[in-house]
Amino acid sequence: MKHALITGASKGLGLALAQALAADGWTLTLTARGEEDLLAAAFDLSAAAIVGDVADPEHRRRLAEATPDLDLLVNNASGLGTTPLPPLADYPLDDLRGIVETNVLGPLALIQATLPALRRAKGAILNVTSDAAVEAYEGWGGYGATKAALDQLSNVLAAEEKDVAVWWVDPGEMRTGMLADAVGAEEAAGADDPADVAATLVRLVADRPASGRYIRREL
Repeated sequence: MKHALITGASKGLGLALAQALAADGWTLTLTARGEEDLLAAAFDLSAAAIVGDVADPEHRRRLAEATPDLDLLVNNASGLGTTPLPPLADYPLDDLRGIVETNVLGPLALIQATLPALRRAKGAILNVTSDAAVEAYEGWGGYGATKAALDQLSNVLAAEEKDVAVWWVDPGEMRTGMLADAVGAEEAAGADDPADVAATLVRLVADRPASGRYIRREL
């Protein structure tokens, strides 16, 4: 039975992907900062749960130790940064440092910690990115810069790790709390259902295409 580790798994896309993979027969280790929601999700899915922040080195160590047999790492946990979304001229640099820790350094450090297991399994890494990584949206400079960094880390990792599939996927706008925080609840309500996005990602994992950047609406 294949085993996946999913970060940011207590709600939104992370939860929807956990539900979809569980339905497809995967065993799961789930992590997120929100204890109550995470434990509820893990109970419903008969999954292991490890509460914590991917920006915390000790938490990442615990995750790696708990997943010695790992087929799929999903780096989904992400921080939005300052809200309302400010122009770069006014972006608080301490807030930017915080989302760099969560959106860039955390995923890379977790990849480093789990690569031995993923190499043994000839497994896969799925990094959730954004169109804000490649498009110039006003107010999205901080978040977009972190996702652009994650894109390039993924790109180089794919060139270096020949036996591990590396996918970085733009899921498009989803009906999540994060999007509502960024654009308002009314606009976010018209975005895609995370469950539909998760179904596409499960198909991608099953098909195991070549490493690369993928846009969900083109899959």
